[in-house]
Amino acid sequence: MTDDLEEIRRKRLAQIQQQQQAAQQQAGGADMQAAMQQEQMQAEMEAKKQALMRQILTPEARERLTNLRMSRKELVEQLENQLIMLAQSGRLQSMIDDEKLKQLLVQMQPKKRETTIKRM
Repeated sequence: MTDDLEEIRRKRLAQIQQQQQAAQQQAGGADMQAAMQQEQMQAEMEAKKQALMRQILTPEARERLTNLRMSRKELVEQLENQLIMLAQSGRLQSMIDDEKLKQLLVQMQPKKRETTIKRM
């Protein structure tokens, strides 16, 4: 399954590159080329990020992040960046399962203040 996903990514990247080359030939502008290169770099970074997330998260944890991304995109991006940094520094000893991910999400949530109104 992982090989199939990688093959799909490679094909998509090749398709994007072909589209960029065709757009460059039509537009011929340096601005268009710079924008295409930036878009390509972003696509490559996203592919690398997703590959690393597959290595450090269980399928259930990845599914939870995908669902959460729909409502709390900034929180998910922040958590993914932290997990990537931990993985790259070697501080993750095992894969993160759904329960560990829930704990991390609770820790990242800002503490809510409880307000009380007193009548005089």
